[in-house]
Amino acid sequence: MDKDKLIYKELSFEIVGILFDVYNQVGPGYSEKYYERAISKGLTKKGIYHEMQVPANLTYDHESIGTFFLDFLIDHKIILEIKVGQKFSKQNFNQIHGYLKTTGHQLAILAIFTPKGVRFIRILNINNKIEESQTEINLTGIRKLMNM
Repeated sequence: MDKDKLIYKELSFEIVGILFDVYNQVGPGYSEKYYERAISKGLTKKGIYHEMQVPANLTYDHESIGTFFLDFLIDHKIILEIKVGQKFSKQNFNQIHGYLKTTGHQLAILAIFTPKGVRFIRILNINNKIEESQTEINLTGIRKLMNM
């Protein structure tokens, strides 16, 4: 993928920066709700509009068959889903793919807080064709980037 053509490039960069800032300040080992609260504070501090636990309806034959909740909807554009653990699971990806398909949003960021740092994956929904772009940066890499 051409990095100059990344969708919502600047906003994504801000979000990822907040994820790493949260990890650096809070550290590993906490439940998702604490990371979510810290991320919300970070987004607010940066002046980035966001909503938490946004309900979305799953429909069949034009009738609701259930409701799920997005961890974050940022600037009405980007779904941010937070996980805690060692690694992403197939269920995590299936969940995000479902969110993108149901909501029609073009981009989701799936982030996981691990004992060794934060990992994230950008998942695109372009004409209902899902494409994943993974970036893995550990804390040492972030420190090097910040000191440039």
